[in-house]
Amino acid sequence: MRLLTLPGVFAPISDSWMLAEAIREEPLDAQSRVLDVCTGSGLLALTAADCGAAATATDVSRRALLTVRLNAFRAGLHVRTLRGRTFEPVAGERFDLIVSNPPYVPSSRRGVPAFGACRAWEAGYDGRIVLDALCDGAVAHLRPGGALLVVHSSLIGIDRTIERLRRTGLVDVEVTASVHGPLGPLMRAQQAAGTIPADIDEEDVAIIRACSPA
Repeated sequence: MRLLTLPGVFAPISDSWMLAEAIREEPLDAQSRVLDVCTGSGLLALTAADCGAAATATDVSRRALLTVRLNAFRAGLHVRTLRGRTFEPVAGERFDLIVSNPPYVPSSRRGVPAFGACRAWEAGYDGRIVLDALCDGAVAHLRPGGALLVVHSSLIGIDRTIERLRRTGLVDVEVTASVHGPLGPLMRAQQAAGTIPADIDEEDVAIIRACSPA
């Protein structure tokens, strides 16, 4: 899938492409409703739409949502776009699949940035501000038997995410894919700023899947 990204919109990198492949392994059809939280360029929502599902993409960035609409038009696909944080734009709605590559890079800021391209990756001191909100809210927005797919780095705690998802009532929580390698450029930049310990050279980037009870 060839994507364009408007200035200020983060272009998808390896973790998003890995998650896109995982979406294609889900049993999606024309009756499936898929939500892409923190959509960015729209890769994940477009992948779901390409599988035949009814896709919704949310983001805090107006420019990101415009990018999604442009990419959908170019691909001949339909994606509903809504602006807001995590699940705010879809209050009261439920989906068969929720996917997200949220901002997860630790930063020197206490909270998430209010503006700028760094909103796509910075997520507070521990990198978990958006991820934790996603974990806590997913169960209320999944249909019975629906699934959540979320990707992030081992630097912010894969086991911590698994435990948090289980506490919300989601089941069959597991790592379904993982890639080990050197720190990416965003993590390296934060390491240079002193946010990440200097002795860490590698990370695992993992997809975690969790299900709503049927």
